[in-house]
Amino acid sequence: MTALTASVLSAPSAAPATGSASLVQSVDWLAITPVVLPAAVALVVLVADLFLPERRKPLLGWLSVAGLAVATATLLPLRAGDRATFCLTTDPGACSYTADHFTLVIQFLVLAGALVTALLSVTAVRDARMPAGEYWFLLLSSTAGAALLPASRDLATLIVALEVASLPAFALVGMRRGDRLSSEAALKFFLSSVTATAVSLLGVSFVYAATGSLHLTQIADRLEDVPGQLDTLAMAGVALTLVGFAFKTAAVPFHFWVPDTYVGAPLPIAGYLSVIGKAVGFTGLILVTVIAFPAYSDIWGPALAVLAALTMTVGNTAALRQSADRPNSAVRLLAWSSVGQAGYLLVPIAAAAYSGRDQIGSTVAYALMYAAVNLGAFAVAALVGRTKPLHRISDYRGLYAERPLAALSLAFFLLCLAGLPPGIIGLFAKVTVFRSAVDAGLGWLAVVMAVNVVIALFYYLRWTALLFRTPQTSAEGARTKAPWPVTVAIAVTAVTAVVLSAAPELVLRFASGSLFPL
Repeated sequence: MTALTASVLSAPSAAPATGSASLVQSVDWLAITPVVLPAAVALVVLVADLFLPERRKPLLGWLSVAGLAVATATLLPLRAGDRATFCLTTDPGACSYTADHFTLVIQFLVLAGALVTALLSVTAVRDARMPAGEYWFLLLSSTAGAALLPASRDLATLIVALEVASLPAFALVGMRRGDRLSSEAALKFFLSSVTATAVSLLGVSFVYAATGSLHLTQIADRLEDVPGQLDTLAMAGVALTLVGFAFKTAAVPFHFWVPDTYVGAPLPIAGYLSVIGKAVGFTGLILVTVIAFPAYSDIWGPALAVLAALTMTVGNTAALRQSADRPNSAVRLLAWSSVGQAGYLLVPIAAAAYSGRDQIGSTVAYALMYAAVNLGAFAVAALVGRTKPLHRISDYRGLYAERPLAALSLAFFLLCLAGLPPGIIGLFAKVTVFRSAVDAGLGWLAVVMAVNVVIALFYYLRWTALLFRTPQTSAEGARTKAPWPVTVAIAVTAVTAVVLSAAPELVLRFASGSLFPL
């Protein structure tokens, strides 16, 4: 409905009223299935929750897992990347929903990541006695919004998708009732996010006032020739529009909500925010910068380059300072690590301002690697947290003696994040991002990235070494049987990381060539 409204609002006022040009739009239902299906399952879950007895509420979780699996599978018929819908009848090239290759790759990341999150949540919802119906409805609704965002090609749909992905996440963070940390995290996340969204909406209104359109392709054309009296308004709109998406990426200085939010949220939701939340932010940044605002690349290019340098430096420095014996230090380290990784992800977007939009393929390739290994790290943390709920880094000492497969998986995930062999995919992904900075003439940013990679090596290797040290206490009696959904989540992410390291071209091919139609 929003996409259709945006299409009508931004249609030229001179369109004939005599019926010679039809205003009736056809809908490509197959193209929008990856978005509609999670939303439909969310409604089914919400209604079913009213009638199911308490003992059968776990069925809602498995229904959600099945819905996300089917939604992921619906991407296969779309792999040609040549579909679009909700297009202007007066300008068929201006569409509100486009299922191109960029859209499909990000939708796969979102839906597959949500599926892993759902597997982790099946046990977490039961153990923490969280309301099952509300939890699964909110998770599926947020996933639907996150899947819509990469396909959005007008600013109205982009903002609505951003909020549909974000609003349920606020409630999910505060789902642990009676937990002070959870309530505080949800409130901080909500207030800061709402402020960022308000600023973005102001920017969107400025852009619309300067161009008279909401569609990204039309905005790009009209910004090339903005009247002199509207140039300042357009520049302000471009800058303000980027704020909401920069907040979602946890770019400095919009990162302050991350550590407390990850600590207060249920662990599966912390993993969800670290991957799918970031995918939402980076997708929005890519769409508005390289598609809508290329005319103002001299503004957003240097700004994003500085943000990338600050973000990776602040994130890695803060992660380095985490004390191993501090409660929640493991979650905080992953939180600050995700901030540092966000800095690397920003580099190719900034480089696109200098050497063309094909550079953003490096961000997509890096994001796919990061999604698999970071969700895997959170999956192992969820397993360890069942017996050691303080989530301290020191709790992982001697994990190999207690759970060898989980320890080996976590070690591999951390090595991938560090960019060290045998985590070949992490190394190649970092080299690809580094090369994008060099090719764009951003030598200083490449140097900053190299320094930060060295800083990150210390805390990743320190945690990895701890896994294989002699346990302080005997592991006998402390070990409990791992729930099979958590085991499956760890296995899926570990196998994915190993396959990507064995065949890095599976994701690195996105770094060479355009993901957008010419």
